[in-house]
Amino acid sequence: MSKKILVVGGVAGGASAAARLRRLDENARIIMFEKDNYISFANCGLPYYIGEKIKERQRLLVQTPESMHARFNIDVRVNSKVTNVDTDKNTVKVKEKGGRTYEESYDYLILSPGTKAVRPKIDGIDSSRIFTLRNIPDTDNIKSSVDKNNAGSAVVIGGGYVGIEMAENLKERGLKVSVVEAAPHILAPFDSDMTVMAEKELVENGIDLVLNDGVKSFKDNGQNIEVTLNSNTKLTADLAILAIGVTPNTDFIKNSKIKLGTKGHIVVDNKMRTNIENIYAVGDAVEVVDLINKQKTAVPLAGPANKQGRIAADNIAGLNSIYKGTQGSAIIKIFGLTAASTGNNERTLKKFNIPYKVIYIHPVSHASYYPGALPLSIKLIFNGEGKILGAQAIGYDGVDKRIDVIAATMRLGGSVSDLTELELCYAPPFSSAKDPVNMAGFVAENVLSGKVDSITPTEFLNYNMENTTLLDVRSSIEFNSGHLKGAINIPVDNLRERLGELDRNKEIIAYCKVGLRGYIASRILSQYGFKVKNITGGYKSISALSFSPPKQDKNRNTPQRKLSDSNTHTVKEEEIALDKSNYDKSLDACGLCCPGPLMQVKKTMDDLKEGQILKVIASDPGFYEDIKAWCQRTNNELVDLNKDKSNITALIKKKSAKVEVENAPVTVKDNKTIIVFSGDLDKAIASFVIANGAMSMGKKVTMFFTFWGLNILRKNKKVPVKKSFMDSMFGFMMPRGSKKLKLSKMNMMGMGPKMIRKVMKNKNINSLEDLIKSAIDDGAEIVACQMSMDVMGIKKEELIDGIKVGGVGYYLGRAEDSNVNLFI
Repeated sequence: MSKKILVVGGVAGGASAAARLRRLDENARIIMFEKDNYISFANCGLPYYIGEKIKERQRLLVQTPESMHARFNIDVRVNSKVTNVDTDKNTVKVKEKGGRTYEESYDYLILSPGTKAVRPKIDGIDSSRIFTLRNIPDTDNIKSSVDKNNAGSAVVIGGGYVGIEMAENLKERGLKVSVVEAAPHILAPFDSDMTVMAEKELVENGIDLVLNDGVKSFKDNGQNIEVTLNSNTKLTADLAILAIGVTPNTDFIKNSKIKLGTKGHIVVDNKMRTNIENIYAVGDAVEVVDLINKQKTAVPLAGPANKQGRIAADNIAGLNSIYKGTQGSAIIKIFGLTAASTGNNERTLKKFNIPYKVIYIHPVSHASYYPGALPLSIKLIFNGEGKILGAQAIGYDGVDKRIDVIAATMRLGGSVSDLTELELCYAPPFSSAKDPVNMAGFVAENVLSGKVDSITPTEFLNYNMENTTLLDVRSSIEFNSGHLKGAINIPVDNLRERLGELDRNKEIIAYCKVGLRGYIASRILSQYGFKVKNITGGYKSISALSFSPPKQDKNRNTPQRKLSDSNTHTVKEEEIALDKSNYDKSLDACGLCCPGPLMQVKKTMDDLKEGQILKVIASDPGFYEDIKAWCQRTNNELVDLNKDKSNITALIKKKSAKVEVENAPVTVKDNKTIIVFSGDLDKAIASFVIANGAMSMGKKVTMFFTFWGLNILRKNKKVPVKKSFMDSMFGFMMPRGSKKLKLSKMNMMGMGPKMIRKVMKNKNINSLEDLIKSAIDDGAEIVACQMSMDVMGIKKEELIDGIKVGGVGYYLGRAEDSNVNLFI
């Protein structure tokens, strides 16, 4: 005997259940009821149709009643509202659009009624200018108002996913848009330290953002609607979108024996079965178990609804399928930005008293040396055993795949250690050899293993700083461009020789730009007996927390605009202090080797006007030092300099050329520069004898090693580094380090160098190796030419410690301050 199955509601849950049932049981009689005219549509695509990203309305319709019947032989009854369920008689009462009512019996019943928009009882809520967005008719009404009524402005009430998507799409249609959110921040699944990045993106794209302020009343003025907030701020617009949340559409079963949760959701077990044996429920209207905290919750997402529909169908067909819980993986587009999350956020974990740890990383979307690498911020939440509790990511590229990988790892019971072991696809246009997901795992592992004691930006802002030293381990130029109040600056590369400047009786809180150098500093300090914490995420994460939207005027007719809609806006000093992303022109110099980046900077700066700012991104490691010297010599202002792995970003403000002042004091140029081109032992010895002699006289010495001279700086032992075939051949043919150098004359198949070393030892003259060490210890700047390293196939890892990598610009800057410039 065939089964008779009724499905109440379509869209994701109900439609997927009906289709799955037919695939499993060709003989079942399946009837689907839908109160509206559309049984299966892309509800997540509705805002994008209004914004005209999706041009054709028909594309929103996944299945029609006709196509559902033709393919699956399902009796689809649209405009048929189920008004009652009798669990004793196994019948439902149905009311058609025309008013006729009838009863339909069932063997099994699947409930997928979905949710409806919350409409609070406040003054003016019934205005025809207030819209909600849940279905196709809602979409048609909003689009018609925008298209036909020439709406010029809108107020969106609610900063959830639908509200933000509507705000973006209305803005894209040319409307002036305000977003009003009663909570302190938008996008509740994210923690505030991440949502501030999304809020900043909204404001920068011209959205007027009002936080921590709810709606008191609406007033329809005929031509527009006035929205009065709790703060008595008044916003006036042509239409309002109400997107403050949803409530389950379960009124029709409240008088039945079907059990409902405290907020009206249908209670089900892990087979999607209600307390009534032959009744199942799926989708937004059901109460589910949170995968992480194991508590009852409701998560209105299309993905879980589809899976639940399939599981309900399986169990009715006799298959044993279970739903293991919802982890809430979700993603949203915010103009150019993408934000995604999975699992629990800090707020939820605190609510259920679940202990957790947090780390932040700020990598780029793919290999930084490949053009177009964009910043990415990831927050990973985990417990003391390494179990992943949640993750959030925000950035301009690669966000979705990172959260998807973490979500999959969580679903399969993986830990932070599993993240480190994941073998993910790598090629420069797509990722890095150490994918950001791997990096998040590495950082979390360091915390769990005790290699670093980390502190989050939020914890730091509430930390008792008494008897504490705040240590900024970035470069001095980064420090001078902005730092935390009260911090002292010791760059990580100088930390070992400056340990005496730190008080061992005080706890040290270290930070850098994104957390990596802070971690290195923490490792150094802890091994020297200091008690130290590293701020995870560094200055970038702390700076993000300082963002807040512009304050509102009490009476507004139109939403607030951006500072400037022009791409050639001249940035003021105070704007630079607030936002380092302001610039007039950008230059991507990635992939260029020295002196390519400087040449491009010079060419671009020549076209700028005084006061304008150039943003440069370069991948050449020597650019970090070169651009400092170039700005100093050309009288341009280096506003900001940031190095993140291989990516170096500089903001340069154009200033007028230097003006020679009559009778100005003359600067005495007394430094010494030595270019070491040769790789001969005798010339290397001469170079370092001169350098040490000059330093003994109190002179500052810079030694610039290029081409064959680089062999002097190579380590004597082979260093395992990844090289191309040609680079490996170069390395094999050249002498590895100072002990392998030949003499320029009388080499005698290697006997000459041995003889001269023996003579030097007998006459108590320091060896070349001792001269090199002495020079470095006494403060000589030993600079390896980046361009020559690239040509010769030499990596920095192969050079002895204490070597700086620079380029032509850096050398010329030092040479200009010198009165002696030797070429050896």
